[in-house]
Amino acid sequence: MAFPLPRSLSPSKVSSFTDCALAFRFSAIDRLPEPPTAAATRGTLVHTALERLHVLAPGDRTLDAALACLDEAAVDLAADPEYLELDLGEDEAATFRAEAADLVRNYFRLEDPRTVRTIGLELRVEAEIDGIHLRGIIDRLELDADGELVVTDYKTGSAPSTQYERKRLSGVHIYSLLCEQLLGRRPRTVQLLYLKAPLAITTEPTDRSTRGTRRTLGAVWQAVERACDREDFRPQPSRLCDYCAFQAYCPSFGGDPAEARRVAEQRAAGEHDDSAPPGTGASHDSGAPGVDAAHDGGDGSPVVLTAAAAAG
Repeated sequence: MAFPLPRSLSPSKVSSFTDCALAFRFSAIDRLPEPPTAAATRGTLVHTALERLHVLAPGDRTLDAALACLDEAAVDLAADPEYLELDLGEDEAATFRAEAADLVRNYFRLEDPRTVRTIGLELRVEAEIDGIHLRGIIDRLELDADGELVVTDYKTGSAPSTQYERKRLSGVHIYSLLCEQLLGRRPRTVQLLYLKAPLAITTEPTDRSTRGTRRTLGAVWQAVERACDREDFRPQPSRLCDYCAFQAYCPSFGGDPAEARRVAEQRAAGEHDDSAPPGTGASHDSGAPGVDAAHDGGDGSPVVLTAAAAAG
């Protein structure tokens, strides 16, 4: 029996598949839960703080204001199950907050937020392109001095070496493609802001890079289709294995992928069992755990930009 195709591709899913097809299967198809990590949760906290900062009037976007936004976001995070599951001790919690504050301070070494003309924050975008349903969340969409679009993506992990910069930019090139599809305008600039380094990696999308992005997406989707049809998702051992939550099911570590499928089927059965306790078998299909969070548009509803919405 073939595996079901994932409902969509996102920049994180494309990266996951090219890094390790088996890990992609566990996450995107089996939808196995991944335990929260301090690094990912800290990233969520910092993203929230910067989102709140850019809601403020440009002149109010100071470092003190950003740290106040971080404090407010930390209060909300304290009751979040993802944070509570980390079970941090007092010293660990203090280190967690201090490292988040350092990332926020480093952000100010990369740009002056008072000069940023923000037009979208945590903007969920989705469209059908070349028969592939693409979706993702743009951390920040803005206008440059000439009124041209700029896509900005915050990164709270380590910056890539020079040889991997191009691969890391592939995600924002997908966002550029989505903007062009939805808004009828290709962004002039796409950039990654690595807050830990701190380092900004910037590029300008072109006709050539856009064609390359479409070819890459088509090739990845065809490879996903073949892997699902043949039930053939192979592991690709690398240094990323050190951070993988699925080692227990990976043959490279003595695990059995068939066990992952059994767990997935049990979880699916629990989701459709009305007698199951609330939350049993729940799975959050976010595309990228801890990353794909909807932007609160002020009334509690997600801000979603789709092809239909853009056309309207």
